[in-house]
Amino acid sequence: MTKNKTMVGEFFLVGIQSQSPYFKFVIFALLLAAYMMTLTGDVTILVLVSTSQRLQHPIYYFIKYLSLSEILLTTNIVPNMMHIVLLEGGTVSFAGCITQFYIYIASGSVESLLLTVMSYDRYLAICRPLHYGQVMDVHLCNKLVVSTWALSFSLVLITVILICQLEFCGSGAMDHYFCDFAPLIELSCSDTTHLRIVVLVLSIPLVLSTFLFIIVTYVCIFKAILSISSSHGRQKAFSTCSSHLASVCSYYGPLIIIYVVPYRGNSLNINKYISILYTVGTPLFNPIIYSLRNQEVRDALKKYIVMLRSRFVSNRM
Repeated sequence: MTKNKTMVGEFFLVGIQSQSPYFKFVIFALLLAAYMMTLTGDVTILVLVSTSQRLQHPIYYFIKYLSLSEILLTTNIVPNMMHIVLLEGGTVSFAGCITQFYIYIASGSVESLLLTVMSYDRYLAICRPLHYGQVMDVHLCNKLVVSTWALSFSLVLITVILICQLEFCGSGAMDHYFCDFAPLIELSCSDTTHLRIVVLVLSIPLVLSTFLFIIVTYVCIFKAILSISSSHGRQKAFSTCSSHLASVCSYYGPLIIIYVVPYRGNSLNINKYISILYTVGTPLFNPIIYSLRNQEVRDALKKYIVMLRSRFVSNRM
């Protein structure tokens, strides 16, 4: 029976199939604009945090690497997504598909762990302000960042190795914009039960435990904020964590919908569109809330623009 199976060496990403010839150009233009805005915002944050003395605080150090993970995620997904939308489909090799999947899941896991680290940073700043400087020092920040990247890429590698051991057969048509877990294993003619169990186990430290940790820290944070007597003090304390809370919602909202909803049936088609929000919307949203909603970042940006302008004028003279 296995002799009659046609093994797949490459996949065809279906993308969007539309009757309107203008629809794909509209989607392409929106994706291009979102990608350029995301890159501009994240690169700006990287430059500002690396050069501005005002932003030499642990929270901005974590934001810098959060921006780096989003650059990696969007650059891995969006350019190829634009290609598929414009051509109404595209072929990707098995190796290319696995590589894209690995970078996508690993960079997303880095973001999840960094958001968790940032929630701990906010907890210390609001609930344990006297111990904040002693606990959250440079050495701990470096260890936390290195650990998030190492843990994410090593744990996701286990899933990648197991996927490489599967056999894929049939047409190889994947109803998605990129190589994601659910549509990928749908094309496998092997038993994926063991793989699904492993992925479920690995999702505990990368997604479930981090999400629960963030909830617990924010319960403590809100209790501490409500115990502040003055309304100005409560407002100031809440403003220090509002941007992070917005990032948590924008990250875990689409993620829960995509990966908690059952794989089969119409959910795959629904998740295909929700994944745009996760891979395009969330990375676009984060630089905005960490710049427009943050006075220190805005001040650092103004100072940096003035410095560039003065250098430009002096060079012309």
